[in-house]
Amino acid sequence: MRALAFAWRSLVRQPARTALGVLGVAAVGALLFDMLLLSDGLVTSMRDVLDRTGFDIRVTATGELPRGGSRIPNASAVLKTFAALPEVERVMAIRFADGTVGVAPRSRTSVENDARPPYDTVSVQAVDGDAPYPWTVLRGRDVSGLNEVVVNEAMAQDLGVALGASLPLRPQCLSRSEVLPPTTVRVVGIVEFPLALGDFIVGSAMATLDAACGGNSSDEAEAMLVRATGDVDVAATALARARPDLRPMTNAQVLGRLQRTGFTYFQQISAVLTTVTLAFALLLITVLLTVSVNQRVGEIAALRALGLSRARVVADVLCESLLIVGFGGLLSLPLGFALAQGLDRILKDMPGIPSAMHFFVFQPQALAWHGGLLALTAFIAALYPMRLVAGLPIATTLRNEVTS
Repeated sequence: MRALAFAWRSLVRQPARTALGVLGVAAVGALLFDMLLLSDGLVTSMRDVLDRTGFDIRVTATGELPRGGSRIPNASAVLKTFAALPEVERVMAIRFADGTVGVAPRSRTSVENDARPPYDTVSVQAVDGDAPYPWTVLRGRDVSGLNEVVVNEAMAQDLGVALGASLPLRPQCLSRSEVLPPTTVRVVGIVEFPLALGDFIVGSAMATLDAACGGNSSDEAEAMLVRATGDVDVAATALARARPDLRPMTNAQVLGRLQRTGFTYFQQISAVLTTVTLAFALLLITVLLTVSVNQRVGEIAALRALGLSRARVVADVLCESLLIVGFGGLLSLPLGFALAQGLDRILKDMPGIPSAMHFFVFQPQALAWHGGLLALTAFIAALYPMRLVAGLPIATTLRNEVTS
């Protein structure tokens, strides 16, 4: 009988202990799988978000991401300068502003039972440049004229904003203390904002925001988004040469900076929890196999006396470990996916997290690491039980079994 089949029969004879081992490995393996997804999940998600905007380079005044420092002055002039470069295919200016919109009228009963104020805080994202704009239209159409806006899905659902609705928009253009009369804007589309922060987002052309500010705004932008005609690094060099006072960063450079700063916390958490998880799995399997071997010393000694080689009984113990970890590892994958989705929803509820970002992102290499680490754990966990079986004294063990 082959070692794997013999190990399978040994496990079937002890269903309770086998089930405990498989379930334990499944729980540990699910957590291990999620930690592997978390390790590079934000980096992969951010790379996808940056690519989806359709731009290769971000130009800012500070070298940080948009809304992370001072604005670019004379934005319209910078836009024209960059658009004239042969290395640039498209360029777009983007500006952020806070504001409020009026809440849609409600019935008398709903007003009495609703503690919401008659307005809601929104984040305005205004752009200047040729379409397509850096958001994805889900329903309706994109902005094409003055006082036309698009909103995100959360605003459409939570505030009941429908396509074609008119909203009184009051932006905060220069300071939070200013009080401007509201400007009526019309919703023409429901969109997804890849990098927008906040719950309720309004997107518009720069001219719409300037009109809502009533001329009480400056010609500034948080960032310039650039798509290169050819090599991205060559385009970034041309941008820096055209405006030495500004700092262009390619998508790769943005990701590199985030990996060194913003995402290291999650990578460290992932590494620590992965180590703890593997240590727990190692102890669990080692204990189960050791107990199994100690209960079967008489049987193992008898098999050795009948001619079964030392290598064969050692291989039996190793196969038991591999079977327990194998079945537990397979069961851990659907458990890990379900757990990752729940944890991702919880983490995305934190303030300041863009809706398009994900903490747990599946990658093929994560699956390979998951299988490799579990296989290594199965082998290491079987070392001590294999040593017990290999050094088992046959005659003494059989005599003790008979006399006891």
